[in-house]
Amino acid sequence: MGLSDRALGAVLIAVMAAGVAAVVGIVLLWPTGEGREAARQQADDVGLAYDRLGATVVEVTDRLCSYSAPDNPQSCRVITARINEGPDAGLVIALPEFNLDYDRVSIRIEPGDEVIVGHQTSNDYFFFVDRDRRTPLVWLAGLFAVVVVALGRLRGVLALVGMAATLVVLVGFVAPSVLDGNDPVLVSVVAAAVIAFVSLFITHGVNAQTTVALAGTLMSLALTLAFSWLFFGVSEFTGLATEEGLTLPLVAGDVDLAALLLGGAVIGALGALDDVTVTQAATVSELRFRSPQLTRRELVASGIRVGREHIAATVNTLLLAYAGAGLPLLLLFAVSDQSLSMVANSELIAVEIVRTLCGSIGLVAAVPVTTVLASLVKVTNAHSAAEPDTDSSDEPDTDLSEEATPDSAAGLDGGSEAETAADRGDAADRGDAAQQPRWEDFAPENDDPKW
Repeated sequence: MGLSDRALGAVLIAVMAAGVAAVVGIVLLWPTGEGREAARQQADDVGLAYDRLGATVVEVTDRLCSYSAPDNPQSCRVITARINEGPDAGLVIALPEFNLDYDRVSIRIEPGDEVIVGHQTSNDYFFFVDRDRRTPLVWLAGLFAVVVVALGRLRGVLALVGMAATLVVLVGFVAPSVLDGNDPVLVSVVAAAVIAFVSLFITHGVNAQTTVALAGTLMSLALTLAFSWLFFGVSEFTGLATEEGLTLPLVAGDVDLAALLLGGAVIGALGALDDVTVTQAATVSELRFRSPQLTRRELVASGIRVGREHIAATVNTLLLAYAGAGLPLLLLFAVSDQSLSMVANSELIAVEIVRTLCGSIGLVAAVPVTTVLASLVKVTNAHSAAEPDTDSSDEPDTDLSEEATPDSAAGLDGGSEAETAADRGDAADRGDAAQQPRWEDFAPENDDPKW
């Protein structure tokens, strides 16, 4: 059995073990729904739960505020809206007045605008919540789907299916399971593994290249978890630095907010990891197909050179994504005239720093891990030449090197090379080696445009 077969067997065993562990985790941590219902009831008790209904603004009126004093007149805006949803559809209501001296929302509201109003059924109280952005979001989602499918075709459709599966796992498993009192870190790790399996295999197919990418993703994710666990613990984050962190204990007091932050970091790192690992596996596969004379050492070196460029761009992308999301916060820190070290020390900023750096460590590790795995196991199909195993050394011996050269492939020895290749193929079909899994078993069909 060659090195490629042994490497393939090890990869398959590791991936299958991770898959079994993920399935067991899903079963053990599957939410009962009791925690979610209890949180909803608690939110209702403290006044945080209310119905949200779509409405249309029919009239906007400016007048003196009801609480104005003669010596301190204040202007208010009263918005009248028509309910479009629910049992009160068609009802015209006047929303609580907005003080124009302090409010910045109502200034831009005009008749005909679509808004969301809240309704507390206990006292039949309506109030303004937000603008109704559902229609443009639906149009944007449709445009996104059209662009993805137009460029990716079947692969694009599968990518959308994988995205939908990810949302199902996050909404249907992660959130309810954490509300049931399960450890947020454990739930997030299981969810990340399931998302990796489902999204990668759905999007890229069940084949050797995807299996290598999945193995590299899981190994790099484990490293990211280890570093995140260490530095989240050393930094002693509380999870109370955001509005959501302050609100959540009111409805789900048993949730460990610090662990929830760590779990979010693990899931967040997965999005960039699978991008890197899939790219690296595809790069090594293409290098092997285009240059079959390359040795494993050369494949690894070439793959890592490509990976360096990818990593440099991806790490900067993570930083820009976090910085862009928190740009208003950065402006507030700028006017506070604090030193950079003090700004970084605040939990709100420090959490993002630790997430970025620990996630980047996992990204960097994903390049050599996936590249080495992909180089150890060869992918053969109808379009690639037979490649010899170099089990005992990274460098091929003289005979194997000659076999891999274009001149040898052209048959300078009068067809003896082809006969030798045929003999090797016959030998591979005999004995115990024939019972071992090979990359060919996982490769796509010959007419698959991916290859």
